[in-house]
Amino acid sequence: MARRTKAEAEATRAALLDAAEEVFFDKGVARTSLEQIARHAGLTRGAVYWHFRNKADLFRAMLDRVRMPFEELVEEAEDPAAASSPLQAIRLGCQQGFLRLEQPRHCRVHAILVHRCEFFSDIDPGAMQSEMADECLAALADYFDAAHAQGLLRTDMAPELATRLLQSVLSGLFHDWLRDTEAFQLSEHGMELVDAQLTLLSRQPPSG
Repeated sequence: MARRTKAEAEATRAALLDAAEEVFFDKGVARTSLEQIARHAGLTRGAVYWHFRNKADLFRAMLDRVRMPFEELVEEAEDPAAASSPLQAIRLGCQQGFLRLEQPRHCRVHAILVHRCEFFSDIDPGAMQSEMADECLAALADYFDAAHAQGLLRTDMAPELATRLLQSVLSGLFHDWLRDTEAFQLSEHGMELVDAQLTLLSRQPPSG
């Protein structure tokens, strides 16, 4: 019975997060109440407060479902070349990230964060975007440091600069795509840009 109760609680929490995604996307975060989310999920407001302290807590839980640690993306590619080549690891991580972002949930939640969330109360979308970008930047820095140590980068290219250059490409691409996700295919166009950038940064073009 306890196991079933835990499973039911997890299902209720997931239903609330699903509802929050849909209502936030339609109405915007500031104009959405917890009561509206509860009704959309077919639940009571009390159910919301059982699982989340407030709207900010629910919002962050929604973001956590689409977090993409870069190392996890590299592992997801299941390519043995990633273990020996930092530049190939970067390429594979970017490729997996693009594929995830094209999934409806990832696309919708990131669109909410970037375009449908204003700063108010204890929700700061700018700080949350910076937090996620900094996680990616730190992971890229580790891989570029390893590439530099292996002599894979151009001799005139510091790993810190290589990291910032690729991060700028990824950030610009991401925001352009979110403005109109029908304008181009992220995974295809994104990999063209990533491959071009890695070629410019590399002493030798990465395989792939």
